Amino acid sequence: MAEKVKPYKDSNLGKKEQVTKMFDTISNEYDGLNRVISFGIDVSWREKVVKIIGDSNPKNILDIATGTGDLAINLTKTNASKIIGLDISEGMLNVGKGKIEKLNLTNQIEMVLGDSEKIPYEDNFFDAITVAFGVRNFEDLEKGLSEIYRVLKPSGTFVVLETSVPTKSPFKQGYTIYTKYIMPTIGKVFSKDKSAYKYLSDSAASFPYGKAFNNILSKIGFIDIENKPQTLGVASIYIAKK
Repeated sequence: MAEKVKPYKDSNLGKKEQVTKMFDTISNEYDGLNRVISFGIDVSWREKVVKIIGDSNPKNILDIATGTGDLAINLTKTNASKIIGLDISEGMLNVGKGKIEKLNLTNQIEMVLGDSEKIPYEDNFFDAITVAFGVRNFEDLEKGLSEIYRVLKPSGTFVVLETSVPTKSPFKQGYTIYTKYIMPTIGKVFSKDKSAYKYLSDSAASFPYGKAFNNILSKIGFIDIENKPQTLGVASIYIAKK
């Protein structure tokens, strides 16, 4: 089970409430700073997710932890008739809504305030579900994944894009230095929330990746599970079916 790393160590709030507060605080700066910290490589990772989802020709897609809607917007390339972006942060959703309106995509994308552990849709509802850099923010990982399994249609596709840790030297050591020291420093300099980017790096380091995450997906009931390391293993794409 993933360690419950929280954004604010001196807060009595639960992880879910802390994560909501954190993303509300950094919502207006998130997109720009995220591009800087990831060197823009995350854009190509999302494109791969879109290709995988598009191959299944889904009619409706749920993008959980949608944030400011980057992946939801990219998923319009699948020609799905409806894309739901779900997130617990109203601040992030508001930024996403602005982007969607500018792109005239309001008829195709709906941004919904909601909890990944209490998804407000009926069983077997979605053809495909995605989560990009969000599962490590779940307060209860297995509960969130079970909810995803519940609302996914039989034979539906579930794709997760999440950070992972390189296993080969010297990339493993370089990744540790970057995430432990450099990334939080960038966040402190440019972010109004000094704890946010330390949390993002700490939560990435503690999250179960590779076979460990595959095993959790299998425990929930997912089948045909694959994981594809990206860019020397700094991220992974997980693909599973119901």
